[in-house]
Amino acid sequence: MSPSSLPPYRRITAVVLLIPALVALALWAFAWPAARTAPRDLPLGVAGPAAAAAPVERQLEQREGAFDVRRYTDETAARTAVENREVYGAVVVTEQGPKLLTASAASPAVAQLLQQAVAHRADGSGARVTTEDVVPAAEGDPRGAVLNTSVLPLALAGIGAGAAVTLLGLRGTRAAAALTGSAVLVGAVAAGLSQSWLEAVPGNWWAAAGTFALAALAMSAAVAGLAALLGRPGIALGAVVIMLLGNPFSGAASAPEMLPEPAGALGQWLPPGAGVSLLRSVSFFEGAAAAGPALTLAWWAALGLGAVLLGAGLKKRAERAKPATERAPAPVG
Repeated sequence: MSPSSLPPYRRITAVVLLIPALVALALWAFAWPAARTAPRDLPLGVAGPAAAAAPVERQLEQREGAFDVRRYTDETAARTAVENREVYGAVVVTEQGPKLLTASAASPAVAQLLQQAVAHRADGSGARVTTEDVVPAAEGDPRGAVLNTSVLPLALAGIGAGAAVTLLGLRGTRAAAALTGSAVLVGAVAAGLSQSWLEAVPGNWWAAAGTFALAALAMSAAVAGLAALLGRPGIALGAVVIMLLGNPFSGAASAPEMLPEPAGALGQWLPPGAGVSLLRSVSFFEGAAAAGPALTLAWWAALGLGAVLLGAGLKKRAERAKPATERAPAPVG
């Protein structure tokens, strides 16, 4: 039964109830993480002699559950950990006084939070702490605004491509080719705008373009794959997962560890969050910690394209079986 065949009062009821439900879902998905932003087991290093670093660790641990404090022997080890994306920053206790290492490229919001939390009290003396940005954000985008806002256009592109393939009736290998070609062009355009024009995403151009393309393919293939298996309702399901869960749970504006659980962890298993994390790794950290998000995106793309091919095969088999059923003789008696 199509929606248009329903009685008018049922259609009116559906609209009256469905729109507020969607608004409530959107407000929950976007407003809840934003209203509950705070550090939760945020990886933070402490380096220096054990006796000198102990007071720093105790002060950080007073904020119960806020930081995941990790010990390093010296500044070199702590700096390497920051560059490898093992921690967001590190407090180094030196003879000249405490020093804070940050990485605004990993998250400008977290770097600012660490300065506020550590800068005036890391050594317990009240003296101001020297801060060094080990891996700074791009000069053209010091607050990370371009990278943060890139999540929404990529999500829209992925949903749009998956829906277009479905509504245009493309199936199987043709649908997979269309999704792949669209993703490649999206990657080139996104890298061209964000790196060449806005100068907000440094690093290798091909790596940035490939990251944008893989993220777009993961999202578009997911939508098209769900539609191939479930029909047009699959488009709506894919859009909800990517737009109402993946987008606000991505941690792009802050960090996954700044979101309430399970939003932070869930967001990294969805294409928007994995795409942002991978882009930061390849653009600022020379590929450090890139394996996890790259595999996540690859799995989404592979499963989505596999579902597209499977759905086409199932539909073709059903179409072949239909004429045979119609030719079957009627039962006697």
